[in-house]
Amino acid sequence: MSSAAAALIDATIAAREAELVTLRRDLHAHPELSWEELRTTDAVVRALESSGWRITRLVDSGLVADLGEEGPLVALRADLDALPVHDTTEDPWASTVPGAAHACGHDLHTAALVGAALALAEVHAAGLLPGRVRLLFQPAEEVMPGGALSLIAVGALDGVERLFGLHCDPSLDVGFVGLREGPITGAADHLDITITGSGGHTSRPHLTEDLTYAMAKVVTELPGILSRRLDPRAGVSMVWGIVRSGSAVNIIPHTGYLGGTVRMLDALAWEKAEKLVPELVEQIVAPYGVHAHVDYRRGVPPVVNDPHSTQLLGAAAERVLGRDGLVATLQSLGGEDFGWYLDRVPGAMCRLGTRTPGGATYDLHQGNLRVDDRATAVGSRLLAEVAVQATRSR
Repeated sequence: MSSAAAALIDATIAAREAELVTLRRDLHAHPELSWEELRTTDAVVRALESSGWRITRLVDSGLVADLGEEGPLVALRADLDALPVHDTTEDPWASTVPGAAHACGHDLHTAALVGAALALAEVHAAGLLPGRVRLLFQPAEEVMPGGALSLIAVGALDGVERLFGLHCDPSLDVGFVGLREGPITGAADHLDITITGSGGHTSRPHLTEDLTYAMAKVVTELPGILSRRLDPRAGVSMVWGIVRSGSAVNIIPHTGYLGGTVRMLDALAWEKAEKLVPELVEQIVAPYGVHAHVDYRRGVPPVVNDPHSTQLLGAAAERVLGRDGLVATLQSLGGEDFGWYLDRVPGAMCRLGTRTPGGATYDLHQGNLRVDDRATAVGSRLLAEVAVQATRSR
C-alpha cells in the first residue's frame, strides 16, 4: 500500500475513533435479533450516506454498499445481529432490550466496518484506491444456516474477487490479531429429535415404551458412535443443549425432546453427517419400541482461509500493529456463516483481540461479554488496509 493511502486511513480513523466508539455503544444498547436488524441497518445507512458509498438496502435488514468505478472488486463483511441472552454487564451502554444482547461482538464488527468504510471513502476521494470495494452488512449470522446465504442469493458476491472479515476474540489482548491459513472455524449443524411412545406407569415399564430410558441412550450413545463412524481426525463434537421430558416422577412420558449441535473440523465428514445421524438415532431407539423423528439441519461449513488472502490479511495486520501484533491462532469448533462465502470466492477471516491487557477474560455468547473499545479502531484500520492491498494484488 502507498504510504499516502496508509497515512490517510490512519488519520481518518483517528479523527473518527470517538464517533465509532459511540456508534458501537449505541448498537450494544439497542441489540436486534436475527432478521430484525432494522434500527441497526438505519444506523449504518446514516453513517455512510454522505460519504460517497452507493448503498443498496436489502428487503428486510442489512445492506450492500459499493465504492469505486473500475478495477478488481474486493468485499468486506460485518454481521449485524445480537443473541437472545440477557446482558449482565451493567455498563452505561448495556442492552436496553430484555433478553437480547450483543454477546458475540457483532456491534464491534459493524462499527469497525463503518470506520473502514469512512476511511476508504477518503482514500477513494484522494485518487488512491486502485480498485473497487463492496461492503456486506449482513443480517442473521447467529441462526443456521445463516444470513450469508441471503446475500449470496441477491448477488452480493457477483464480481467479487476476494473477501475479508474479522471476528472478536475476547481471549486475545487488544492490539493483537490471530490468523491462520486453512480452516479457522468448524462446521456446525443443528439437531432436533422428538421421541414418542405409549407412555405409562413407572411400576409397569414392561407394559409401556420407556421413552425416558431410550432418550438417555440417545444422549449418551450418539456422541460416541459418531466418533467411531466418522474420521476421528475430523474432531467431531456432538453436544446436547436441551433434554426435556416428563412431568411427574412416577409417569413414563409420551413424548420427549432433545436438541443439540454437531460440530466438526473437516468438510468431508460434514458432508456425511446429515445422512448418518438419523440412521444412528433410529438404531439406538429401536430396541425400546419408541419412535424418533430427527430434524437434522445443515448449519455452516468451516471457514477456510485461502493462502494468498491470508498473506494479504497478515501483511495488513503487520502494517497496523507491527510484526509482534500478528499471532498464530488455532482452528475453532465455533460455526461462522462466513464459510458460505468462502465456498464461492477466496478470502480470509482473522480474530481481533478485544481483551483489555491485564483485564478479565470473557467468553463469547455470554451475557457478561465486554470488549475493549480500542479494538474498534484497530478493526477499522485493519479492514481498510487489507481492502486497499487486495485491490492492488490480483
